[in-house]
Amino acid sequence: MRDQDEAQPIRRLFWALWAAVLLLKLGVAARLPLFVDEAFYWQEGRHLAAAYSDLPGLTAWLARLGVELGGDRLWALRAPFLAMSALVPWLLARITAREFGERQGWVAGCFGVLLPLSGSLGLLALPDAMMALATLLCLDAGARLLREVDARAAVELAAGLALGALSHYRFIAVIAVGGVVLLCLPEGRRALRDVRVLIAAAIGASAWAPLVAWNMDNADAGLRFQLVDRHPWSFHGEGLWFVAIQALLVTPPLLIALSVAGARGARAASPIVRYFALFGSLIVLGFFVLGFFADTERVSFHWPLPGFMALLPLLPGVLARWPQWARRLTAATAGAALLAILGYYLVVSMPGLRARSAGEKWYPSNFAGWNELADAVRQRQRSMPPGARIVADNFKVGAELGFALGDPRIPVLDHPINHKHGRAPQLRLWGLQSAGRADWGATPVLLVVGATEVEYKNLLRRYHRLCEMAGPLPPPQMLNIDHGRQRFALFALDGAAREGACTTPAMAWLDAPSPGRKVGREFDVSGWAFKDGVGLARVEIMLDGRVVAQASYGRELPGVREYWDGSNDPQHPRVGFDAKVRLDAEPPGRHWLGLRLHGRDGSVEDWAEQPIEVRY
Repeated sequence: MRDQDEAQPIRRLFWALWAAVLLLKLGVAARLPLFVDEAFYWQEGRHLAAAYSDLPGLTAWLARLGVELGGDRLWALRAPFLAMSALVPWLLARITAREFGERQGWVAGCFGVLLPLSGSLGLLALPDAMMALATLLCLDAGARLLREVDARAAVELAAGLALGALSHYRFIAVIAVGGVVLLCLPEGRRALRDVRVLIAAAIGASAWAPLVAWNMDNADAGLRFQLVDRHPWSFHGEGLWFVAIQALLVTPPLLIALSVAGARGARAASPIVRYFALFGSLIVLGFFVLGFFADTERVSFHWPLPGFMALLPLLPGVLARWPQWARRLTAATAGAALLAILGYYLVVSMPGLRARSAGEKWYPSNFAGWNELADAVRQRQRSMPPGARIVADNFKVGAELGFALGDPRIPVLDHPINHKHGRAPQLRLWGLQSAGRADWGATPVLLVVGATEVEYKNLLRRYHRLCEMAGPLPPPQMLNIDHGRQRFALFALDGAAREGACTTPAMAWLDAPSPGRKVGREFDVSGWAFKDGVGLARVEIMLDGRVVAQASYGRELPGVREYWDGSNDPQHPRVGFDAKVRLDAEPPGRHWLGLRLHGRDGSVEDWAEQPIEVRY
């Protein structure tokens, strides 16, 4: 009774935090632009199957459920994931309360809300919310089994194993570590010999059957991508960044507290405490070690979350020994980090604020420009012949346009990022991988190209590859989002065969001034530009979207042709330009310097802008 009385204030705090964070997430999720992976999961949901090339089926099924109930709206797509994520801190509180007392349970629940990695779950329609819920179900079932094997624990274990198996390949780590920990404990070995536990494990194993069947039918393409192709499997120092990012995301005080909880718990007399400590510590340390050998190009900061969640039930015991100021600091820094993450997503959802980050490394390119692209495509469609098809040059453009236009069957050209992200096999299965002109015949096509989806050093090669698939490219409509940090090219192909040299969009570079450079009222601009197939007629200098100078074009720069091997601009090596800019009414401060490139074929293309600081 005393424990319940002491728990009342913290219980009220938990529900206040839970409700406040959920309301914040609902508001952000309703306006946050669609992330590219979410768009592809929506597309998978429109092609329902037991499993897919990149994931088991549950993520796509939930995405389909959301839009079936609420329509093709962002909040509807994300609603099932938000609902699942809302259960996570409550279940964490219940597990902790049963094992360590009511007050400790609500404390753990509060930190389940505040831990940035778990508090932000569900904002995006991604599999992590289901994985977190599945982890807690398995964790709870394991703790019950250590005390007594009964039907309830066995059913909960089966549910958790099945939910995890339908969520992601990465759940294998939770199964492996959980099995090892149970084998290390006498009570765990006793539980594993019980037929009810074996039946639960068999049910969980059967949930992998759709994924196994998909891989058997497709030459293990999904398994090879997840476990082999995407990872270098050689030591690299970037793993230190992985650990540093975890310290920032979990926050240093909370990371220290969880580390202490794991270290103390591993030596505790109670098998339940040792179970939580070993389960969480081994997962976290395992992913920390994996960070030195695994994929560093894709987002991986969320991988250790199941381990941190397993340590949270032990956190109240550690914090109880700390002075009050340390407890408050731990909670405050965790809350501040969660607000920072939610604030980041809020900034991403505001085009004006997002555009200001165009010159920064953290620019959110996978969220940016899709609404503007969809508007441009709709407008361009109205000027094309009836029956014209949309073709995307990569899966990101195809999926994002598909969601915006309500068309899950937009064909996609072969592209390196389709393979890099494991989506190429799925596109082939859907019959959406287009071979280009050989498939289109005389049908008019609006080809939509993501010009910033390949490294700039590989962009000309990509354009030439497009020429191989579509023929010489007509003058493009260039769409610059956020000063050109996100850039698209729209090509209207009328269906008539085009012959001749490969004609591409223009390529350019500003040698001076460099990005962020401070300049005065008068400054010099120099660089190079070329346009394969036809060449450029002239180059104009722009500031904040208006022309401020005419460049002298045609200076010899033989090194440009040497670097861009394969370029066929007839004006090489005379592709350099110089200009003198004289400003009059522009106020001091940050401005955006760009180029307007006029092709000899009549095309006009605005190049991406870069920031400069004007000081008088």
